[in-house]
Parts: sequence; structure tokens; C-alpha cells
Amino acid sequence: MQTPGSLFCFAHRGYRQRASENTLQAIEHALEFDVDGIEIDIWNVGGQLLVQHDRRLGRLIAGSELLTDMCPEALRARLLPCGGHVPTLREVLELVGNNVQLNIELKGPNCAALVARELESYVRDSGSGFEQYLVSSFDHRQIYECLQLVPEVRRGALLAGIPLDLAACAEPLKAYSLHLSLDFVDADLIADGKRRGLRNYVFTVNHSDDLHLVAAMGADGVFTDEPQLVMDYNAAKTASVLLHQHVQESDSDLPQAP
Repeated sequence: MQTPGSLFCFAHRGYRQRASENTLQAIEHALEFDVDGIEIDIWNVGGQLLVQHDRRLGRLIAGSELLTDMCPEALRARLLPCGGHVPTLREVLELVGNNVQLNIELKGPNCAALVARELESYVRDSGSGFEQYLVSSFDHRQIYECLQLVPEVRRGALLAGIPLDLAACAEPLKAYSLHLSLDFVDADLIADGKRRGLRNYVFTVNHSDDLHLVAAMGADGVFTDEPQLVMDYNAAKTASVLLHQHVQESDSDLPQAP
């Protein structure tokens, strides 16, 4: 159970400061760090779900091709800076196991049906449950498709701005959470999400000032490239709560005035 005031910590694309983002190595480092959750990005590449963020090669992997134009074997053959390869969603599921919550962000088109099938297959084969998975996307049509295909899996509505009707877009999705951009995070939006029973997670928070800002707005957690920052924040919150409890207990032991 989280300490009141602490923030749920998602390692953004694994622990990308120690290995190339979205690789099994980065996820292993995040698991060693005792985070609460891990966020990954997936694309449908030739009918396979591959874990990669960018729609086009060039930033981390040599080339300039669109992912959706490649065959999956060719993409998986390319080396990332850490020496790793682009993993499949199934490989990530097997690595993460039941250790932490896994946020699967659908980046490209035609992912929802494949994700539903893969999660159902893994849960059936492993004997685990659906409750640790969270499927999110800026494409709310695919999130709605996930609701139809695998309603047991939690859904997160990604927002890049502030809708006129605030958190209302989450209602038809029967979403579990709102995933809010740090550039547009707003106390009214978070408050409306809370009124609708939603968790509010903010991306991508890598600075102490921003961490305190979103916490003061009522955010429940953050996606971060700096897990140590969130760990330190939560440790300070826990220490503060324990100190407050100790002071209260000490006060209750004092003799009462007649």
C-alpha cells in the first residue's frame, strides 16, 4: 500500500538511463530499481507486436524506414546502442511476470486486437491475472476496441492537451486512468478525473520542481526517466508521515490537564 501523498512510479520505457529504451535490458534495470510500474510502447509490425517508440528509424536504430513498412525479422535484426534488440510484447510479458504493473502504450494502428489476443494467451499460459496490465493510447478508438475485446484489462486515456469537457472522454472507454501531459497538466482536469473515479498519471516528469507541482495538483503518479527522483520523493513522504504519527502518539501519552 502506498503512503498517503506518495506517487506511483512508472519507469518510462524501462530504465532508459542504463540501457536503450524499451529493451529487455532497460526493463531488467527498472525491475532491479523496485519501481511500481513499467511503461512500454508497441507497434504492429507485419502482424507482430514489437516494443519500440518511434514510427521511423533513425534516432536509436540506423536507417530511415517506417516501422510499419518493415518486416518484423528485419527490425529485430537491427542493433540498438546498448547492443540489445527490439523485443516482442511476449518477451516483455515473460520478463516482467507478476512483479510490477505494466503499461502498454499502443503507438501505431491496428494494435488492439493483437494486444488482446497476446494478453489472453499469456494469462492463460502463465496462470496469472489481467489486473496488473494497463493499456493506453492517444488513439481512443483502439482503447475502446480493447474494452470490447478484453474488458478485464484496465484502460488509460492519453491526453496531449486539455479537452473542453475535461475528463469526460474517459467515460465511454470505462477507463481506469487519465495519462496527462506535463506540458498541459491542470488542477481542474485532475480534479474532474478524480470525481469520475479515475487515477491521474502525468508524463514525463524528470525534475524535482515538476514532481512537487503535479503532486500538489493531486496527481496519483508519474511516468519518469529518473526513478531515483520519485523514490527519494516517496521516501521523504513516508518519513514525514511516520514522524507525524510518532508526534501524535507522543502527545497522546502526555498527562491530560485536569
